[in-house]
Amino acid sequence: MQFSFGGSPFGAPFGGDSPFGQGGQYSPPPRRPRKPVGNAFTRTLINLGVTLVLGLVWFYLELPAINLHSEDFYLFALGLCAVYGVCAVFTSGFQGDGVRGYFDFLRRQCAIPFFLAAALIVIALVGALAGWVPLRAGAYASLLEVKQGDFSQDIEEISYDQIPMLDADSAAQLGSRKLGQLSDMVSQFEILPTYTQINYQDRPVRVTSLRYGDLIKWFTNRESGLPAYLVIDMVTQDAEVVRLPEGMKYTPAEHFSRNLYRHLRFRYPTMMFATPVFEIDDEGTPYWVCSREVRTIGLFGGTDIKGAVLVNAVTGESQYYEEVPSWVDRVYSADLIMEQYDYYGQYHNGFWNSIFGQRDVTLTTEGYNYIAINDDVYMYTGVTSVTSDQSNIGFILCNQRTKETHFYSVAGATETSAQASAQSQVQQMRYKATFPLLLNIADQPTYFISLKGDDGLVKMYAMVNVQQYSIVSTGGTVAECEQNYRTALAHNGLIREEQAELVEPDRETMEGVIAEIRTAVMDGDSYYFLRLSGQSVFVAVNAADSPLAVILNVGDTVRLHYETGESASILKGASVELLAAAVSTPESANIA
Repeated sequence: MQFSFGGSPFGAPFGGDSPFGQGGQYSPPPRRPRKPVGNAFTRTLINLGVTLVLGLVWFYLELPAINLHSEDFYLFALGLCAVYGVCAVFTSGFQGDGVRGYFDFLRRQCAIPFFLAAALIVIALVGALAGWVPLRAGAYASLLEVKQGDFSQDIEEISYDQIPMLDADSAAQLGSRKLGQLSDMVSQFEILPTYTQINYQDRPVRVTSLRYGDLIKWFTNRESGLPAYLVIDMVTQDAEVVRLPEGMKYTPAEHFSRNLYRHLRFRYPTMMFATPVFEIDDEGTPYWVCSREVRTIGLFGGTDIKGAVLVNAVTGESQYYEEVPSWVDRVYSADLIMEQYDYYGQYHNGFWNSIFGQRDVTLTTEGYNYIAINDDVYMYTGVTSVTSDQSNIGFILCNQRTKETHFYSVAGATETSAQASAQSQVQQMRYKATFPLLLNIADQPTYFISLKGDDGLVKMYAMVNVQQYSIVSTGGTVAECEQNYRTALAHNGLIREEQAELVEPDRETMEGVIAEIRTAVMDGDSYYFLRLSGQSVFVAVNAADSPLAVILNVGDTVRLHYETGESASILKGASVELLAAAVSTPESANIA
């Protein structure tokens, strides 16, 4: 029995034609065309208005550079074309079927944005191809000019007050402790973790800004701004919070128009910038150094720096310098310098040589460090052959303000090997070696390494000969470490005996009651580490130089003579005098 509604074997539910064709096959009803909105002029205005509004919001949030060399610009422009096309679908009515119909519609109704998007895609593809490394290997190799240097002539022996003793982690830990002592700040502000190492008043220091603890704390403190910045002395390990007469109002921690990135983009809409770094000038005024990035190969390849915009963190005043002032220390980042050297090391003999043959193909090692030379900060990193990572063939020093780069051909141990050698000398103390610095000690390339305890503070120092990394010396002070190292160099015939002697350092005295005694054997000698009552540092006495240390007890009153010019958790190079023996030993004493 058949039911018929409206003439169909199955029928439509309420009459009319059935959606099923002959044989029960489903046939969708014809789509009703949508009516366009207004006339062509009205539709165009609506499309442009919506695109403009969304484009302004997108630009405000994402801040793309209006520059054909910026990848973000293409995403931004193509996004605007897509927004216009979607608006046109709704305002003009869509007549078509599937993807092909959509593109036919765009070609007819959105000719200008459609062809603009197509042109942008072609430009981006051609520009990327023009900067393809296999085609432009010579240009990439020329990004960094590398000169040959003479180690003993170019790198002078520096004084102890110029040698950075801390690494970035230790500096950050000292900064956090210092801020924690300031009750009026610690509850409202945090430390921006991006410390910048600079040369300030002839001292190597790390500086960083504060930031707001959260959005609520920004809202309550935004009128006065960030009240201070931190300075960590890399030699004395002193941390200082520098309070400002007027707070910093232009930082990456700000919001809306005072946000540093937005502040830069609105004033320099076509410039591309590297990550801004915090510095202070010679008077202590805080600035953001915003290096201007350029692409020199094709559209997107060959990243380099061309000057910098300096932004006063307090007032927001900014100025672009193609040649930055001499007080600025960091224009080129370490990562960019290493990237450019890797291009040079791999491709200076051609692209195919970097794959087949690999003649004179070199790469930088994984780590880097900084050292101050002639009031500029230089980045140091080792260079190794691409066929072996067990030893370095030399190292580079690059001025981070001018990018002047020298290569020094000094074959020897990698930085990792030097760190392992230093740690093996004090393995009973379980100290951790920081990434080395490269120093000139008696015309010998030398790795200088700080040894940190579990608390993150520097306890001792080590020097490792680059060319013969089995020559390792340690000391509780830099002076003692260098003396031991020079003695080892003379013993191995690398320097003359008269070069092994150092000028006797100045000494200071400390008197008090012994509260704690610890012992350790280092370099074959027995050391006694004495802490006096009320003091936080230990003074290390070598039993070979001062045998009295062997019979000392907790509670004895002593006078200690130690070397000046050092600030660490352990003071060495000390001698001891017994002033009064202990009457009794305190129960709380710790004798190891």
